[in-house]
Amino acid sequence: MESRMVECVNYSLRLYMYSNAIFISERLCAEYPSEKNSQLLASCYLRNNQAYRAYSILKGTQSPQSRYLFALVCFDMGLLREAEAALCPLNEPSTEVPNGAAGHYLLGKIYRYTDRRKIAIEHFVQAVSLDPLLWAAYEELCILGAEEEAAELYGDSAVFRLQQQHQLELSSQYLPSTDDRNMPSSRSSYSNDASPRQARLLPVSSGGELPAGHASASGAGNITLYSTPFSVNMSTYSTPSPVPSQIATAAPPPLNRNVQAQQNSTVTAGEVSPRSGVNAPGQAPRRKFIDEGKLRKVSGRLFSESAPRRSTRLSGDATLPVSSSVLPVGGNGSGNSSAKLPGGLSSTKMNASSSLRLGTVCKGHSSTIESSFEDGKKYEALEDSGPEDTAVNSSRRAGQVIMDDEPRIRNRSSGLIGRGSRVAEGSLELLGLLRVLGEAFRHCCMHRCKEALQVFCKLPHHQYATGWVLCQVGKTYFEMVDYCEAERAFSWARRVSPYYLEGMDIYSTVLYHMKEEMKLSYLAQELNAIDRLSPQAWCALGNCYSLQKDHETALKTFQRAIQLDSHFTYAHTLCGHEYVAMEEFENGITCYRSALRIDPRHYNAWYGLGMIYLRQEKYDFAEHHFRTAFLINPRSSVLMCYLGMALHALKRNEEALEMLDQAILADAKNPLPIYQKANVLLSNERYNEALEELELLKEVAPRESSVYSLIGKIYKRLNMPERAMYHFGLALDLKPSTADVAIIKSAIEKLHVPDDIEDHL
Repeated sequence: MESRMVECVNYSLRLYMYSNAIFISERLCAEYPSEKNSQLLASCYLRNNQAYRAYSILKGTQSPQSRYLFALVCFDMGLLREAEAALCPLNEPSTEVPNGAAGHYLLGKIYRYTDRRKIAIEHFVQAVSLDPLLWAAYEELCILGAEEEAAELYGDSAVFRLQQQHQLELSSQYLPSTDDRNMPSSRSSYSNDASPRQARLLPVSSGGELPAGHASASGAGNITLYSTPFSVNMSTYSTPSPVPSQIATAAPPPLNRNVQAQQNSTVTAGEVSPRSGVNAPGQAPRRKFIDEGKLRKVSGRLFSESAPRRSTRLSGDATLPVSSSVLPVGGNGSGNSSAKLPGGLSSTKMNASSSLRLGTVCKGHSSTIESSFEDGKKYEALEDSGPEDTAVNSSRRAGQVIMDDEPRIRNRSSGLIGRGSRVAEGSLELLGLLRVLGEAFRHCCMHRCKEALQVFCKLPHHQYATGWVLCQVGKTYFEMVDYCEAERAFSWARRVSPYYLEGMDIYSTVLYHMKEEMKLSYLAQELNAIDRLSPQAWCALGNCYSLQKDHETALKTFQRAIQLDSHFTYAHTLCGHEYVAMEEFENGITCYRSALRIDPRHYNAWYGLGMIYLRQEKYDFAEHHFRTAFLINPRSSVLMCYLGMALHALKRNEEALEMLDQAILADAKNPLPIYQKANVLLSNERYNEALEELELLKEVAPRESSVYSLIGKIYKRLNMPERAMYHFGLALDLKPSTADVAIIKSAIEKLHVPDDIEDHL
């Protein structure tokens, strides 16, 4: 009953019927209370998004799998201390982290969110070292900025580890060994609560596994709570399973199929193994030697009633009943029967390939099986011969069976190795793909945008035209302040994967900067229709309200995104931007600091703090935060420009000019660093150089009123009031903001006032 309930739970989980799985699991725990069944129930709760119910079940458990499940539950509930204590008990510092790579990955995330960066990096590195295909851990390393550690993980060492892993799997699980000769009988492959007869009545699962008392069920985080010896092999290599008709008429197969023929064939004629003494169901015990008439009767019964034709044996659906598969081979005597075929293969596992092997094995005795039964002289000679002759003849026959069976074992081993080599080749191909994606993603996280785009272009088209890659390309163009190309990449991603929401918050910001109000409104409505509980949808909606200058409503939508995912860093930053727009600087500082607690490398939050301190004229603080953001993203022209502005405010004009020159080289299309450089040159009284920069700027931004206003100020310093008045008039014609209009009119009023007197006014 217990095994049947477990199988029912696993069946429901495979079909995503979580409510039914929970109900049966609760009945299972009530009927058979055990920690393993509690793990299964907690896994059902966790999959059904009921972590709080799994918490009460798993609290206080001690097994490694239960501790891992409990840590997952605590992480989902935000109980990071309890999650850490479950994975690394304080009173047992030498305890291994459960679940290997997955456990180290979870522990690394816990350390990351508790602001322990170095330890988090160590665990992420350990996770990828144990499993080179664990992309999530590599992604976390790149986000944390561990470039050196991440660059080494997908190198030649990863290929070596992957090859070594497959070699160990092949040598330990699939190659024939002397340990395979001591396999238990097929009756012992089931638990005590499920007899072979009961097991035959159980349905076959979709994965080909027999529903014994330890059927497999993957819990949250890919935990194998219940596993059979079959599940280990079948996870890597797919072997054919018996059809339901075979299971209904035949005994269960043995645990391991790599049993060699030497087990029975090396026994002498005078010895009888315990396994060979067990007859098939419904078959009477036989004497060791029988006479010719009985042999003919047995032969007629075997081949006239139940022996299948060759064409039937060659078909994939052929079955050999246990009662008719007894062959007089091996060293146990010619008349000894066994439910095992030579080589240790059960008759219930006979498929097309094993049926072909039948004739090869029997050739060690005579030309055909039937002739060996009809020719009674062989057995009479055996009876008349002495014990020595009997032993010699029996050992010869055993040796012949071994010699004929060795090619089959070699072919079977080579087939397994061939399948293993194909799996290894597939793993290496996957590792090569991950190496390209990892290199590109590492460049993205280190803000090397051009290099990232070059690596992404190396991908084949079917990999490039996917939602994840296109969104990464769009983010890269966004970092380069190339909003047109970013919009193209994101719109392509929307066409390819219309329900892919990752990165849509950045897409909404791109549309915000492009002032595409209609596209932004459509995107926000579409994302909310897809998933109203995603933070990306609410960020898009907030950007839509912010573009309409409705900052209070935008702030509420960004706060809603934080409620849905408190670790969504960009939502905290957008909240800070809205507070700054409403000139609530203290609340803005709080939001930016919350973003930095989640991700210290989120340079947008450092930039936001620098802007607040710059507007508050706290230039030292502003310079510190701008420089920190610049160290994180050293190729951003915007960050270089604002750092130069802070240095200019601190009267460090030479450093400011150097930084602004770097900003111009980084992005020649950005007009802001050119304008700020002209400001610095004006303060240094280098008027002609400032005019040259502004003339260039007029070509880049011909309708920018501040450019003409600054040109008017320079001509006023040069005592050229007419040209100054002309440019002030052009600035007013371009309809600047209200604050800029007041500044320009004030400059016109003071046009004939000397500069020395103007400075004291």
